[in-house]
Amino acid sequence: MGIQNIKHREHHSYHHRRKRYLKYIILAGVAILLIGMGSYVGYAWYKLSQTSQVIYKTSGAPKLRSASNVINKAKPVSILLLGTDTGALGRSYRGRTDTIMMMTINPKTQKTTLMSLPRDMKVDLPGYSAYSPAKINAAYTYGGTKETISTLQKYMNVPIDYYLLINMGGLEKAINKIGGLDIVSPLTFTYEGTKFTKNKAMHMNGKTALKFSRMRYDDPRGDYGRQQRQRLVIEALMRKSISYKTVLNNDFLVDIADEMKTDLTRSQLIKLALNYRHSGKNVKSEYVQGTSKKIGGQDFEVVSSVERLRATNILRKSLGLSLEK
Repeated sequence: MGIQNIKHREHHSYHHRRKRYLKYIILAGVAILLIGMGSYVGYAWYKLSQTSQVIYKTSGAPKLRSASNVINKAKPVSILLLGTDTGALGRSYRGRTDTIMMMTINPKTQKTTLMSLPRDMKVDLPGYSAYSPAKINAAYTYGGTKETISTLQKYMNVPIDYYLLINMGGLEKAINKIGGLDIVSPLTFTYEGTKFTKNKAMHMNGKTALKFSRMRYDDPRGDYGRQQRQRLVIEALMRKSISYKTVLNNDFLVDIADEMKTDLTRSQLIKLALNYRHSGKNVKSEYVQGTSKKIGGQDFEVVSSVERLRATNILRKSLGLSLEK
């Protein structure tokens, strides 16, 4: 009996030590994993800091409210999206802004509004009165993002908290980096050898998505049809790219750094990814409608006061601001 008890105690002690040993291994493994994750996040944060210095550029335009306070308190934010016609197809000049969208993101309602503006929209340029009236896309040619923001804040009576400027080359790279986009075409057309079919979903890489969004003259709605396709591309890109992983993905940011500029800082990009990400899944697509008119030998899109007020109040409402009368 004594020998059996000894054997039993040894057997029990062995299993106890074995469980304790396994426990230590698991704890050590978890500790190593956490340290590794911490090292990765720390490294990613460091790389993001370096990259954000490359893409960061203040616009120089006056702010109508404290933009940093908006993001710090997770309030509805407005961002001007500008796409230039450079960076691809061998174009390296400054160019004009072919894509102009005012975007509002409301984390409380979890909704995003994308408002396209006609690139030929007739405006007065505050800093270049001698060249007024002018088309809105000329504001960037004359005075960069500063003049574009100043013009639109005055014209639309909506605060622009931040801007994001990307050229065609950067957009192509960004789409490729996230594995392409699935988009349903609103019409059937062929452009530069690629066919798009109405109501049919198509997986597009960066090059194909640019073709899809650039075609203009074969669209029965002209530039308004192109604006719609541009919004579809931006919506699809937002759904896939606005995430904490993407913002901390140095390869993604480095690849597009030379093609993109923004006045969002590193910490603000992180806060956007964390606090506003759910709003990117519910996007409302809007546009400003103008009427084609020839003025002084130039073709303009003239927006009526009624249409302008409608567009202004859609944006102001999405930002939680009082409506204009």
